[in-house]
Amino acid sequence: MTSDSAARQRGGRRTAALARAVEDGLLGPHAPVIGLLDVDGVLAAVEALHEAFGGPAPVRHTFAAKACGLVPVLRLLADAGMGCEVASPGELEQALAAGFTYDRLVFDSPAKTVQELEFALAHGIAINLDNFQEMARVDRLLSGREASGPIGLRVNPQVGAGAIGAMSTATATSKFGVALRDPGAVDAVIEAFERRPWLNRLHAHVGSQGCPLPLIAEGIRAAYELAERINTRLGRARITGIDIGGGLPVNFADEDDRPTYADYVAELREAAPGLFDGRYTLVTEFGRSLLAKSGTIGTVVEYTKSAGGRRIAVTHAGAQVATRTVFMPGSWPLRVGVFDASGRPKQGPAEIVDIAGPCCFAGDLTASARELPAVEPGDVVALYDTGAYYFSSHFSYNSLPRPAVYGYRTGADGQVRFAPVREAQSVRGVVEESGLAQADNLVALRTE
Repeated sequence: MTSDSAARQRGGRRTAALARAVEDGLLGPHAPVIGLLDVDGVLAAVEALHEAFGGPAPVRHTFAAKACGLVPVLRLLADAGMGCEVASPGELEQALAAGFTYDRLVFDSPAKTVQELEFALAHGIAINLDNFQEMARVDRLLSGREASGPIGLRVNPQVGAGAIGAMSTATATSKFGVALRDPGAVDAVIEAFERRPWLNRLHAHVGSQGCPLPLIAEGIRAAYELAERINTRLGRARITGIDIGGGLPVNFADEDDRPTYADYVAELREAAPGLFDGRYTLVTEFGRSLLAKSGTIGTVVEYTKSAGGRRIAVTHAGAQVATRTVFMPGSWPLRVGVFDASGRPKQGPAEIVDIAGPCCFAGDLTASARELPAVEPGDVVALYDTGAYYFSSHFSYNSLPRPAVYGYRTGADGQVRFAPVREAQSVRGVVEESGLAQADNLVALRTE
């Protein structure tokens, strides 16, 4: 199947799922915003990733849990053969709850505590250390004993920023890793490997949304060349694995998958062919690219109005589920679909409209000045490509509850089957999270 036909099929499944969600009452007046995840789309992305990296080099593909830390989603990925990259104690526990074994985890937090390091070391979880202070901390924790799992050092090749500065991890002043172009840094890294037999991996995460493939490949090549230099210096294959991170950009402009994992691998093979000859175990940490295009946020239009000649549709999906898009619309634009109250795609003349959310600030817009079919109260607005970092990373502005999330599959007969991924949070749950059990404590403190 071509990528174009796969994209069309994904769009067809999405349309069918939205209609069925409305028909079944999963989306409507009593549930005005939900997340939907196309299970077949996710599995197809996992398959494409594995196919792209086929060859003599052993590869461990891990999913970046921060992209969608929902346990059923992680369980699906574990069942599909993925490992999991975690960057916090919460993500670690989510991954374990989802069924990932310790040997399928990579722990990457830049702020690991002593307790977190002790846990990882005790259970053989792969660790990527961020800096020399953390390395010294592991020296003390190991106290001469052998490590039970792989331990790597994250390096920053300082190859520059992509189009989104806040997402770029390989700038001259990035907070991540050892900056290789700083004076004396390379020699210090080599010395660290000379002194520590338990160090056996290098890690370089260069990719992110807005980063072109040549920039990513340049950074990975720098890590590969450093690994070669270290192994040559030590006279043996001390570094046996290279964690090349993730960060494949996602096309948010239309339905197509571009760049593809095959495009990414081709760029890496051109830049560093020795990376794939089998001498190194490769580790990847893709997140957004595996899930984004399989996710949709559906929301009911509550009101429509005009202001200054601009039509505005007020919905229940705003900054609480589309935080990056609302605050950085130029960097994170989303495609928008409009459906009628029955969940059927709307037709007819287009109008210029803003799609607004429920949050109490003027900039809470998920789309601005878009040409869309006329939007009316009761219609459904769909925000496409939101499978990663959207409905799974809730922003609790205005104490808005987290929406329900459903996975779906569409059979050959066109019938859609749903499976709950996360229940909608109740308003009562919001109140309880806000300290209900401690409601009297400050008053009591005042009267003591």
